[in-house]
Amino acid sequence: MPRIICRGLLIDMDGVLVDSTPAVARVWARWAARHNMDPVYVTAFAHGRTSRASIQDLLPDESPEVHEEEDGWMLQGELEDVADVVALPGARELLAAVPSAQRVVVTSAARNLAEVRLRAAGVWDLVHHLVTSSDVQNGKPNPEPYLKGAAALQLPPADCVVIEDASSGTRAGKSAGARVLGIRTTSTDAELLAAGADWIANDCASLRCSPAPGRNQLTLEFPDNEIPRLPKMS
Repeated sequence: MPRIICRGLLIDMDGVLVDSTPAVARVWARWAARHNMDPVYVTAFAHGRTSRASIQDLLPDESPEVHEEEDGWMLQGELEDVADVVALPGARELLAAVPSAQRVVVTSAARNLAEVRLRAAGVWDLVHHLVTSSDVQNGKPNPEPYLKGAAALQLPPADCVVIEDASSGTRAGKSAGARVLGIRTTSTDAELLAAGADWIANDCASLRCSPAPGRNQLTLEFPDNEIPRLPKMS
């Protein structure tokens, strides 16, 4: 059983703590239809990134004003589509096991959307530190979100472990100087490893985290022989 020692956890939201995949896919599919694009391609392209960055790349010839308008359309659609947003297995248990001073949620969602989804999933009461797309200039795969996450815990990134489901977030964590534990909720092992993941587990239910009394350290363990779960992207 792999055993990781760290001082802080930098935890992604969508695909790690919260299953918002069907809702995200529905909104991106509606957006894609507005622009005569393939919804499957668009949803995969946007996975783990801010909606603004995805829209800028998908509509490269449009003006910043159009990008802002389209991003606002996406945000409103996502705020309204939370009917089947739920906590992923083990999410609440992981948050409850880690002292609040040693964990931060780092998400590509805007702050108001993050709160809506965390409330819908029933874990908002366990979120004390939160870094969102509203708090950064550059989203994942840029390291800025995870650098800010580590700073929120007053820790160097090298002392932290990022928990991520997406390639873009994995690259962000590695670029920030943290170690990354990838989970198989939405990405394949090959995708996570290619992005630089140091370890891979099924989901938060696979993880056992406990604080070391008096040492300001966390011990994170997970099985190395579990049957891999299949990623879900819709």
